[in-house]
Amino acid sequence: MKIKITGIGSYIPEKKVSNTDFSEHVFLNEDGTAFGYPNEVVINKFKGITGIEHRRYAEDQYTSSDLAFFASQKAIENARIDPETIDYIIFAHNFGDVKCGTNQSDMIPSLATRVKHKLQIKNPKCVAYDILFGCPGWIEGVMQANAFIKSGMAKRCLVIGSETLSRVVDAHDRDSMIYSDGAGASIIEASDDETGMLAYESATYANDEANYLFFGKSYNPDLDPDIRYIKMYGRKIYEFALSQVPAAMKSCLDKSGLGIDDVKKILIHQANEKMDEAIIQRFYKLYDRTVPKDIMPMSIHELGNSSVATVPTLFDLLIRGEIENQSIQKGDVLIFASVGAGMNINAFVYRY
Repeated sequence: MKIKITGIGSYIPEKKVSNTDFSEHVFLNEDGTAFGYPNEVVINKFKGITGIEHRRYAEDQYTSSDLAFFASQKAIENARIDPETIDYIIFAHNFGDVKCGTNQSDMIPSLATRVKHKLQIKNPKCVAYDILFGCPGWIEGVMQANAFIKSGMAKRCLVIGSETLSRVVDAHDRDSMIYSDGAGASIIEASDDETGMLAYESATYANDEANYLFFGKSYNPDLDPDIRYIKMYGRKIYEFALSQVPAAMKSCLDKSGLGIDDVKKILIHQANEKMDEAIIQRFYKLYDRTVPKDIMPMSIHELGNSSVATVPTLFDLLIRGEIENQSIQKGDVLIFASVGAGMNINAFVYRY
């Protein structure tokens, strides 16, 4: 038995923020000192490395669970199912619901429970819970759905990835330009044909790598040091991803029984364009192959890094033909892969 994605949906906020909107920000070094060059230089370097030109922020009246609800409605409609038949709602996020203008996380009740409530699902046997797995959370949720379905515990699962990172960033940290908001949702069911998940791989590196992403104080020493924001050691994450993600992808592909030439698309977490390109190059190098043209659809240029939402949103956009010069056909083999806080890595091979 295999599992497949029978419905997909995403919610991309309408609020569009361009790189030029950061031109008046007061960016500071970690020690609180000012940069020795203008913001234009910071922004140009940022664009050259990450590829990000625009990102989306959630509308003020919405929280992460609202975005997830909107994406879930689309996934349910796309799958043409009755939501009362959903056995599990698995909601991947990192910071809970954070209201606009605040920095406090709200996770009681769980965000999955909030989505179930918004969907008006009456069935008490529809179990709703959250997972915290960094940016790879949606992929991990799909793997958990796979386990539930294969074990007979479920027939149908709703797996969601949603985040409002714009509300937990330090405005004085240039890394704040990376993050964005959004949601992706998927219906997972058993596959009775050749399509679906063929193999998977998952790992947590929690020694030196555990704190590469963390909550820390603002770089502005005049702000309350007890108010925390998302922080990262970008160089360490970059080096870690390049050393570990390609190997995990290879292990996953090898377990599937397919070859590198069978792969048509790689849907990788939209973290950083240069990093993602380097990961794919190293992955193909493991097979002594060069990277095929158009193998890696990208959404980061316009949508930024919305953490757990990037991969399902990318899949949704790809299926709907909304990524320029990119398309997939029935039977195509895809690799989904991600890396993030933990440090966690995961991947699965999927026949569309």
